[in-house]
Amino acid sequence: MAARRWQALLFNALRFEAGWLLCVLGGPWVAAVAGGGLLTWHLWRFRRPGEWQFIAVFTLLGLVIDGSLRLLGGFDFHNQALVFGLIPLWLWMLWPLFATLVYHSLAWLWRFPWLAALCGAVSAPLSYYGGALLAGVSLAPWLLPVHALVWATLCYGISRYITIRQSSL
Repeated sequence: MAARRWQALLFNALRFEAGWLLCVLGGPWVAAVAGGGLLTWHLWRFRRPGEWQFIAVFTLLGLVIDGSLRLLGGFDFHNQALVFGLIPLWLWMLWPLFATLVYHSLAWLWRFPWLAALCGAVSAPLSYYGGALLAGVSLAPWLLPVHALVWATLCYGISRYITIRQSSL
């Protein structure tokens, strides 16, 4: 049983990484098809109570956060089509894909709020930087430090949310 659980967690993480790469390299159509397919499969396969609501809220949060940062001049997507005039679909799709990790392959992390914050502060800017290089996006010099702060706060908040939610069950 334990081996099967570890396989599921590893598959969850690898599925996210494959989705990330497909979205960043493939553009909007690949993001819509591959990202949508991965999300549909995840929600069908795992059916965790409340998870689809968490993913939906996190997806909207991504549009607000990255959309606001684009409006402030943090991103230059050049001639890419933007969802609601804010961010490209491929970038927006990364938010729900990340949310599929929260209750699964990253579940262990939320027990350690400050470690979660540190992981968010380090990994998110690296992800944005790598994605920008691969997708031909220009980043303002201030954007990565802001993303470090934003994602440290998000990951700390997720950690607190999960802890509070679990203690109320």
